[in-house]
Amino acid sequence: QVQLVESGGGLVQAGGSLRLSCAASGSIVSSNIMGWYRQAPGKQRELVAVVDRGGDTNIADSVKGRFTISRDYAKNTVYLQMNSLKPEDTAVYYCNLYQRGSNYWGQGTQVTVSS
Repeated sequence: QVQLVESGGGLVQAGGSLRLSCAASGSIVSSNIMGWYRQAPGKQRELVAVVDRGGDTNIADSVKGRFTISRDYAKNTVYLQMNSLKPEDTAVYYCNLYQRGSNYWGQGTQVTVSS
C-alpha cells in the first residue's frame, strides 16, 4: 500500500503564492509518476502537473508559467509551487502517485483564492 500526506493549502488573495507538499510512504517503486490534480465545485477532477522519475513534466496550460512542480526523490516528496494565483485556481488539490498500473490519492487540500 501507498500513503500520501498533503500539506500547504489555505486561503490567499489573488496574486499571492502557496506551496503544496505531498509525502509518499509505503510500497513505492522507483518508476512512478507523482503529481497534482484539482477539483473545483461542480467540475471534474483535472490534471495540474505531474513529474516522472526522470524529471519529465506535464503541466496544464492553465497554470503554465505560474505553477512549478518539483520532486525530492530521496524523501519521496513532490511539491507544487503556485504563484500569481487566480480565483479560478480555487479547488481541492489532490496528490497522486501512479505506479504499476495503480493510482493512489491523497486526502486533498483546499486552496481558496479570493479576488
